[in-house]
Amino acid sequence: MNYRHGFHAGNFADVLKHAVLARILLHLDAKPTPYRVIDTHAGVGRYDLGSEEALRTHEWKDGVARLDRSPLAPAAEALLAPYRAVLAAVRAEHGPDAYPGSPWFCRHAMRPFDRLIAAELHPPTYRKLAEVLGRDSRSKALAIDGWTALRANTPPKERRGLVLIDPPFEEKDEFATLTTQFIAAHRKWPTGIYMLWYPIKDRRAVATMVEEVLDADIGRLLRLEIDVDRPEAAGGLGATGLLIANPPWKLAEDMQILLPALTERLAQGQRPRYLCEPLRSDG
Repeated sequence: MNYRHGFHAGNFADVLKHAVLARILLHLDAKPTPYRVIDTHAGVGRYDLGSEEALRTHEWKDGVARLDRSPLAPAAEALLAPYRAVLAAVRAEHGPDAYPGSPWFCRHAMRPFDRLIAAELHPPTYRKLAEVLGRDSRSKALAIDGWTALRANTPPKERRGLVLIDPPFEEKDEFATLTTQFIAAHRKWPTGIYMLWYPIKDRRAVATMVEEVLDADIGRLLRLEIDVDRPEAAGGLGATGLLIANPPWKLAEDMQILLPALTERLAQGQRPRYLCEPLRSDG
């Protein structure tokens, strides 16, 4: 699978990823000590849903546009509030077609003493990312391979923070690389929060990744998935997931409220499903 993000910005997978990211950043902000975010495959940082790429697929229409129609149930809407706040901010600054990438979510949440490392290897994408981050002294765009950035920046000097691993899945062995690199980073920095995004097209590959992570004896893990039951004739991605190591306290409880509401709103077929599964508890 080749996941070129300009074609998919604002789709249902982004809604899940960014809603959870916003909740994790809120948790990090709750403590006074600094934190660092390492975004291994950052993309351009901000997307235009009126661009040629986005209009070619219109995937945002079955993603963020559905959230724009009306609020969710009150309990779910309260949990979605940090996501909506970032969306409102980027639209206020760049127009109604703007959609924030993960670096934008991080910058919105970070305090003056928090830091972001955003890695992007693809030269044109890196140049756009550097422009989006601008002169923000809290943020640094790096034109390097994301796996190199991960190895070089763990553990961070802040000793607290988040690693977001969101590769494009352009290579056949991307799941294996994701698993190996995550396990190696976790051994260097076992107390960090890690958020791994993955597409679900090859369920065997997903199962193998999860099995290998469990075999590596990594501590607390939370698995979140949404399957919108996209009709096969439509092609494209129909299910996505996140594997989170060291999830914040109450994140699983919050997702038991938010995921059913998102799944119902984002469903494309008659049998959507969600998964909120703590794979390993404390200790």
